[in-house]
Amino acid sequence: MSVGLTGMALALALAAPARAGATPAAEPAPQATGTGAAGITAPGAGWQLTPTGTDARFRGLAAVDRTVAWAAGSKGTVLRTTDGGRTWSDVSPAGAAELEFRDVEAFDARRAVVLAIGEGEASRVLRTEDGGASWRESFRNTDPRAFYDCMTFFDRRHGLAMSDPVDGRYRILSTRDGGRSWAVLPDTGMPAALPGEAGFAASGQCLVSSGPRDVWLATGGGATARVLHSADRGLTWTVAESTIPAGDPARGVFGLAFRDRTHGLAVGGDYRKDQPSPRAAAVSGDAGRTWRQAAAPPPAYRSGVTWLPHSRSAALAVGPTGTDLTTDGGRTWRTVDTGSFDTVDCTRDGACWASGEKGRIARLGRG
Repeated sequence: MSVGLTGMALALALAAPARAGATPAAEPAPQATGTGAAGITAPGAGWQLTPTGTDARFRGLAAVDRTVAWAAGSKGTVLRTTDGGRTWSDVSPAGAAELEFRDVEAFDARRAVVLAIGEGEASRVLRTEDGGASWRESFRNTDPRAFYDCMTFFDRRHGLAMSDPVDGRYRILSTRDGGRSWAVLPDTGMPAALPGEAGFAASGQCLVSSGPRDVWLATGGGATARVLHSADRGLTWTVAESTIPAGDPARGVFGLAFRDRTHGLAVGGDYRKDQPSPRAAAVSGDAGRTWRQAAAPPPAYRSGVTWLPHSRSAALAVGPTGTDLTTDGGRTWRTVDTGSFDTVDCTRDGACWASGEKGRIARLGRG
């Protein structure tokens, strides 16, 4: 970890929780119960809220670098900043107010792809190449049985999107041209889904990748919460049980993060605010073949997780009741902020961003 991020991580680790936030995360989600300020009371680093001028809920977040980030959310809203969050531009696609964006993948300040969720034709993919000045729809789901949740890109050309099971198997959509066109992959290499199993469109992190070919898919709702892994860009998959509880449509793995093709983190729980989530995090050191329960997990449901850049041991997890930090690779977590966020993302040049309900987008910085 760089010196600056080390200082931030240490400041976070020593920080006392700040003020309370609210709201859960998958579809459908309960209403917010509080506004939640994002500051951290100890000296050093903390979440600094940025002015977005909207009350949309941003479950999709793509941090490009210290100055550029994209957020996608409810009411067809897409925002972009090119000045480190000091200002945000509304670059929402025209006529998209009825769409529910839950994921965004951005390549730079001009090129980005957004995913809208929902049954049938509500699931769509749109792409911009001019910073959001114009958008082109590159995929519209025509199968009423499909419901797309998340997407991920291996590089600027190759990416995948995933749907809840159709005919008993997760459906995978593939692009080889940066999201300009998409094709459904054959499901012959996909293990059968469990009864009631699905993905959670809660943070854009139910499908994540690392490197040129490895991708992981998070599940819940079935008897066990599982993580599927493909080492060939979604053609064939293996499956492993996580330690995060499932057995209910509101419980399972909501977010994944891999810092390389071997070391991964899983977070989740039960998104209902009146239900406990005693085992809300797990860790893998073998590419997701096996998962170990965190010895001291976050105290409540978490929907988003990210490794701090250039660190082998530090990561952040976020949810409606706070932000947690691990400095030992996910074995133990400590709550460092109680503001509400749904997802979190860090960049290679040392910037970390979080977004969530009521237009909340924050950047990790000095308090």
